[in-house]
Amino acid sequence: MPSPVTFDLNNDVALVTGASGGLGARFASVLAQAGAKVVIAGRRADRLQDVAQAIVAKGGRVYPLTIDVTKTDTIIPAIDQAEELAGNLTILVNNAGLNVPSSASALSETDYDRVMDTNVKGAFFMAQAVGMRMVERKIRGRIVNIASIGAFKALPGLVAYSMSKSAIAMMTKGFAREWARHQIAVNALCPGYIKTDLNADWFDSEGGQKQIAGFPRRRLSREESLDATLLLLCSGHADFITGSLFTVDDGQLL
Repeated sequence: MPSPVTFDLNNDVALVTGASGGLGARFASVLAQAGAKVVIAGRRADRLQDVAQAIVAKGGRVYPLTIDVTKTDTIIPAIDQAEELAGNLTILVNNAGLNVPSSASALSETDYDRVMDTNVKGAFFMAQAVGMRMVERKIRGRIVNIASIGAFKALPGLVAYSMSKSAIAMMTKGFAREWARHQIAVNALCPGYIKTDLNADWFDSEGGQKQIAGFPRRRLSREESLDATLLLLCSGHADFITGSLFTVDDGQLL
């Protein structure tokens, strides 16, 4: 009989950006529970400490690291520090991102730059820096970029965010093609609407409830619904998967 599929990351070192809360904190906890040493990176040192304490309480190995990915000149020094703390990186979960709700006609240049600098520029140069180290060290690494169903559909009031996630989707394919011969798996996780601290007020409102009623299953996705796909893409089982965009949205795109 075939052996059961397991996700044992005990020999892995993961860097999760945007890990001071929300999905990033969840991703870090899931990887730590699977055995990985996890460097959690974000801008808010106090929130990172809270996330770290929660992971340690469950027996995980975690290392907080303050970083702002929009300051691209700090990315390589931050990766140096991450590896001093935990060892050579084998996994990157490229999660740092933000959105600015606005119609296309009203979006300011300042807010446009905020979204693109974080979601696209920061993500690109983080993936580039980590990936090149994997190439140089001949590490069969895994990079998971966090996109969105906004990569495939213009989400109402989130035009810049949707544009940025579409860019992440093509960035994923570009890196995957370039690094395929180096045995580095580069994929994207594309979640649907999930209730988080950033959108809770909206989905609790009358308008938000109306939006949920329009989904095929009339519900929001849950953070834990991403766990299995994340573990797959971060594990050795992703060895034959690269350049793929994994939509986990409870049918919201249908």
